[in-house]
Amino acid sequence: MVRDSRPGADPGPSLQPVLDALDDEDCRTIIKHLEEPLTAGEVSEECEIPMSTTYRKLDLLSEAQLLAEGVEVRQDGHHATRYRTDFDEVIVAIAEDRTLDVEIERPTADAADRLATMWGEVRRGTDQ
Repeated sequence: MVRDSRPGADPGPSLQPVLDALDDEDCRTIIKHLEEPLTAGEVSEECEIPMSTTYRKLDLLSEAQLLAEGVEVRQDGHHATRYRTDFDEVIVAIAEDRTLDVEIERPTADAADRLATMWGEVRRGTDQ
């Protein structure tokens, strides 16, 4: 079970994607280097991970809902997606019924974060 600590938040991803992302060494390296929002190219360079692997790991972290995507709008029309961590804490525990329980503590979203999230969802919807 995965619980999101934000009031009214959706229940989040299933347990396995969170565990898979946290178990992956490259994903942990990416999380460690995301002190500020970075593009995929910047992540690849900072973490010394090949671009093709970087995209796969960013997808894995996004599926686990441990990353948020924001769009940097540029005047030249070539917008850049920036990735940032979308959690303060991930707590894994054994619940009373002896099943795994994961709670994701998330930062408080401001208006800019909510707009970036909505824009990211719109972009994903048009890519399909």
